[in-house]
Amino acid sequence: MKTVTIVRIYIKEGDKIENHSLMEEVFKLLHNQHKVHGITMFRGVAGFGSRGEVHADDLLRMIVHLPLVLEFYDDPEVVASVLPHIQQMVPAGHIVFWQAQCPD
Repeated sequence: MKTVTIVRIYIKEGDKIENHSLMEEVFKLLHNQHKVHGITMFRGVAGFGSRGEVHADDLLRMIVHLPLVLEFYDDPEVVASVLPHIQQMVPAGHIVFWQAQCPD
């Protein structure tokens, strides 16, 4: 067994960084620059954040900013090198991470 670090990032579809999609910028950082083992992106059908504003997928809303969860794992050293970059991009309190065991 080897130890890995799993990272989960909570954002919304419409979140931007310097007029670019935050989702796409984080994805490119992880894929192109840091070559992490893999990333999975989940689109939620509904959610709310710390302000209690509900974001949901329904026919009455024309503009929807659905919740997104980006999750990846890699060796602890790789995560330690990329995490400061992600923390500069994503609002505080929207990233969680933990250690897990991965069979060799």
